[in-house]
Amino acid sequence: MHTVAVLVLDQVIPSDFAIPIDTFGWARLPDGRDAYRVRVCGRAGEVTAAGGAFTVQAPYGLDALAEADTIIVPGVADPAYVLPDEVADALRAAAANGTRIASVCVGAFVLAATGLLDGLRATTHWAAADALAALHPDIDVDPNVLYVDNGRLLTSAGAAAAMDMCLHMIRTDYGSAVAAHTARMSVMPLEREGGQAQFIVHDQPPAPAGTTLEPLLAWLEDHCDRDLTLEEVAAHAGMSTRTLNRRFRDQTGTTPLQWLHRARVRRAQHLLETTAHPVERIAAQSGFGSPTAFRERFRRVVGTSPQAYRRAFRGADTA
Repeated sequence: MHTVAVLVLDQVIPSDFAIPIDTFGWARLPDGRDAYRVRVCGRAGEVTAAGGAFTVQAPYGLDALAEADTIIVPGVADPAYVLPDEVADALRAAAANGTRIASVCVGAFVLAATGLLDGLRATTHWAAADALAALHPDIDVDPNVLYVDNGRLLTSAGAAAAMDMCLHMIRTDYGSAVAAHTARMSVMPLEREGGQAQFIVHDQPPAPAGTTLEPLLAWLEDHCDRDLTLEEVAAHAGMSTRTLNRRFRDQTGTTPLQWLHRARVRRAQHLLETTAHPVERIAAQSGFGSPTAFRERFRRVVGTSPQAYRRAFRGADTA
């Protein structure tokens, strides 16, 4: 039987810890037998969960990691957590022996501290992606996906994405039928449309208060539904297109048209969340030349289609 070891460290995040236990626990072989043996492992003694809601006494020690086929590394409350040498050594030794290791959410910080993710693509919660990239520049951090599978090393986004990753691992181990049954028991689709990008809050590139572009940015935000050209924007700002591009790059880090595209997508997200307007009308209200152009730009920025975004984020009682 495939053994899954869930590592618990002090200040473990409860959902990161519980979701893999439940998901692998639901998996059944065609003859009804359990597909996995799940063990909770940790250092000697009791650890406190993040927020102090409960404590955990791991029945198995770190030596059990060496016997596992898969190790799950949940996140802890402080991403800057200093990983104890004995834990780092145990994870490195397991990886060297071919054990599959997967992190949940900010558990990527724990796994990254071992050096095992260096040179690889990885993900974590979108809100923590910049911090992970800054702390571990040798890792190619992708904030747009639900999980990344490098073969023997996997990382997932927020806690709910751990279920997507676990279902993926179950399908890899036992096939689609076992994974589909586990998904049904977990009340979860086997595959979700879109990645983590649809959950990211896409703020406009910042411009410091009092900069020369501040009035122009406010005007663009108010008029992003218009079919504006670079020349029109420059004329409104009273400068040449070359000067406009240079000042935009200096003060916002992007170009006027890229800024305008992002403003239009943000308006479309708001309309999809708060109205029942058809996609064609929202495309026009957001300044896109056609529904096709709208769908293509929206998918490029958000990672899913406008209709799928609406199903996920529009309140059921929205008029």
